[in-house]
This record gives sequence, structure tokens and C-alpha cells, in this order.
Amino acid sequence: MLRQQVSPVDDPLLFLQLAFSSTFFAGLFQASLGFLRLGFLIDFLSKATLIGFMAGAAIIVSLQQLKALLGITHFTKHMSVVPVLSSVFQHIKEWSWQTIVMGVFFLLFLLATRHLSMKKPKLFWVSAGAPLLSVIVSTLFVFVLKADRHGISVIGKLQEGLNPPSWNMLQFHGSHLGLVAKTGLITGIVSLTEGIAVGRTFGALKNYHVDGNKEMIAIGLMNVVGSATSCYVTTGAFSRSAVNHNAGCKTAVSNIVMSVTVMVTLLFLMPLFQYTPNVVLGAIIVTAVIGLIDLPAARYIWKIDKFDFLVMLCAFFGVVFLSVQHGLAIAVGLSLLKVLMQVTRPKTVIMGNIPGTDVYRNLHHYKDAQRIPGFLVLSIESPVNFANSNYLTERTSRWIEECEEEEAQEKHSSLRFLILEMSAVSGVDTNGVAFFRDLKKTTAKKNIELVFVNPLSEVMEKLQRADEEEEFMRPEFLFLTVAEAVASLSLKGPSLNNV
Repeated sequence: MLRQQVSPVDDPLLFLQLAFSSTFFAGLFQASLGFLRLGFLIDFLSKATLIGFMAGAAIIVSLQQLKALLGITHFTKHMSVVPVLSSVFQHIKEWSWQTIVMGVFFLLFLLATRHLSMKKPKLFWVSAGAPLLSVIVSTLFVFVLKADRHGISVIGKLQEGLNPPSWNMLQFHGSHLGLVAKTGLITGIVSLTEGIAVGRTFGALKNYHVDGNKEMIAIGLMNVVGSATSCYVTTGAFSRSAVNHNAGCKTAVSNIVMSVTVMVTLLFLMPLFQYTPNVVLGAIIVTAVIGLIDLPAARYIWKIDKFDFLVMLCAFFGVVFLSVQHGLAIAVGLSLLKVLMQVTRPKTVIMGNIPGTDVYRNLHHYKDAQRIPGFLVLSIESPVNFANSNYLTERTSRWIEECEEEEAQEKHSSLRFLILEMSAVSGVDTNGVAFFRDLKKTTAKKNIELVFVNPLSEVMEKLQRADEEEEFMRPEFLFLTVAEAVASLSLKGPSLNNV
């Protein structure tokens, strides 16, 4: 986003200033969301979305390590699978057999130690210490045999010392302020979404709760402080979190230990990593993320809910073929569409009596349930509001017409009562009240009495306040159970005496 207006080559100082300023705005925006208690936004990341995201991100992170595992020098910076694989096969001549052999060896070693720790949990320290052992052994191997001169890519010389402060490079004025604020806002949203998604992913794996507000505040303050210490916008790293998870880390103390270790390393140990091969680092990351592809969970979602499975696939393929943010956006969009469909198309069912009992159940679910002649018993299983009142009006009208046709064909008594079972109607708004009023008028024209069964207190109060003339909330048409309503109403009218 910054490169659209400023070149990092032509004006590197200005570019750094804008990058640090964008980081500050991103952190400020993220922390503000947390302080305003907007952590509920992470609830739009469903379990299916997280499983798809986790698998897709694991694939992408693993594919990115092909550069190190194959010894490729020129490699794409894109994250999606197509440019990554294209880059791999376009540079076949750069493949190094020495690097491949070393990579396969350490990859098998790390996978074997991981498998051993999974089979025997008491030996968790084996897989936890395997990455460090791999780094030490591979570094000594390259140093002793001078393998860096024979096709093995190494980290090379690294600059010692900590990041210099950059608080004096922050810009809050000038012609680029709009660009900085926009970049901070967008990158802040993306990094926050990814960070919380990663947190929810590992929370599900380890069975702990992630507080979205605290996550937002933590990530935001981290970026605010980072903008003053030469850092750009960042978030909870998927690969590093996977490494911690694979090593058996349990609490945030692991981050403190890691921070101190990194600081000591930056200050004193940087020369020791000069001969560390990049291929070993790639093998460590691949080993860490490969276990995050949860096939049993995917099969379980397919078994339970096909739409959730579609959401999971969209998250997976979106991350793999587009980008992390696009994959998450598509999956969250589909999840919201599902919620909107459930809100605007609430479930309404016809209920029938199970012979020999006072129980009424869905006719389509219980084969023994039977319709009661002269009665249409409907159950509305959602709040009635502006989003679904029109649909409920149309749906109820169709139920009445179908019931009247069925009564006429079977030559039973005509439809006399429409019973609404409302125990699942948790609330109504103005449109909901209008729905019941209009339904009363429609049924009255057909000589059908509208009956309410077990309306909740909140619904009851609103309907009573709206029913000043007692048009439809008459006590004789209010009952606690469907069985009670049928038993009482069946005595009204000679045509129903045989029920």
C-alpha cells in the first residue's frame, strides 16, 4: 500500500517513516477495538472457518519452506499455492541435491521424534528438544565440512545488537497522513483477524478460551510499542505459534523465556548462527505446522453440517489459492450468510398428536404423529421481527391453504382453529406485532380462531400493550400447552364434538 506513493528504493528514509507510522495507527486502532469491548467480532470465526484456515495456513507455510528445502535462490514472495509452485518449477536448475538430502534427513528425524512423543507423552521432551538439536548438529556439520561451499545455503553473517528506537521517525502530519492512516487501518484489521484466528485455533486445540478484547488490546499495544522500536505491523505468528505448540508450551511464560533468549542471542550469539543451514529451519517449521491439518475434524463437520463443510472448504481454498485475508473473508461471509438465512427464513413446522399421549411433535419427524381435524398447530421456532415477518406471513398463509385443501379432500370438519406454539419465540418487535395483528385479521375472514400457546413473558407484554382493543389476546384463546388448547377448544362448536 505504501509503495503506491513512495518507493523504498528512491526514498528509503521516508518509506521507513511511513511504515513505522502505519504500524502506530494499526496498533492504535486494534487497541481501541479492545478497549471498546468489541471482542465479540471474533465470534464470526466459526469452528469450521478455523479448521479450514488452520489447514490452509499450514499448507501455505509448508510450501513457503520449499525455498529452503530445495535450495532455491530466487523465490516468489507471494503466499498462494499457484505462484509458489510456479516459482518452484521455474527454478528447477537451482535445486541443490545436497540441500534436499539434508532436508529430507532432518525432516524425517523431526517427524519421527514428534511421532514418538505423541505415542508416549512422557517423552515430550524428545520432540521439544529435537529442533534445537537439529540446529546444533547441522551447524556443526556445515562448519566442519565447509558444506556452505558445496550447495548448502546458510544464514550467513548477521548484525549484532537490538533494534534502534524509531519513535522520532513517526509522522502525524504532512501530505502522507491519509495514506498512513488508511494503511494502518487496513493492515490492522488483517493482522488482528489473523492473530485472533490463530489464537482461536490453538485455543480449540488446547481447550482454553480466548478473550477477543484482551487479544485486541495486547496486539494493539504490541504494535504501538513496536512502531517506536523499528517494527512494522505484525500479529500472532502462525508458524511461531505452531512451533511453540509442537514444543509443548503451556503458558505465556514461554514467550518471556523466548524473548530473553532472543535478546541474549541478538547481543552475543549472532556469530554462532553464521553456518546454520536454512534447510533445517524450513524442516522445523514444516514439522510444526503439518500436525495442524485436522482431517478427523473435517470428516466430522461433513457428517454433521454440509454447509459448515462448505465454509471450511472456502476458508481452506481461499487461504491456499488467494491469501489468508481473502480466505477468512470468504468463510466469514458465508457464515454470515448462513446466519442471515436462519434469521430471515425461520423454521416453522406443523405439529401433530402422538396417539395415546398429550404430546405434540413435528409431523415430518414423527411418523406416528397425527393431525387433529379442525386444528392447524404451527410451531414458530425463532424471534419474530422485521427480518422474517413477511416470510412468516407468506409461510403461514400457505400452511392454512394447504390445511384447508386437505380438510376438504378428506371431508373432515372445516379448519376452525390456528394454534401457534410460541415457546421458542424469544422476542418480537413492531413488525412482529404487526404480523400477529395481520394474521388475526386474515384468519378472522376465514372464520378461523387464532390461538396462542405458551408465549414468553416479554412477547406477552408487547402483544398485550399493542392489543388495546383485545382483538387477538383474549384470555379464552391463551393456553399453556397444545394439548390443553385442543382439549378446551374441541368442545366449542358441534362440528368438533367428535374429536
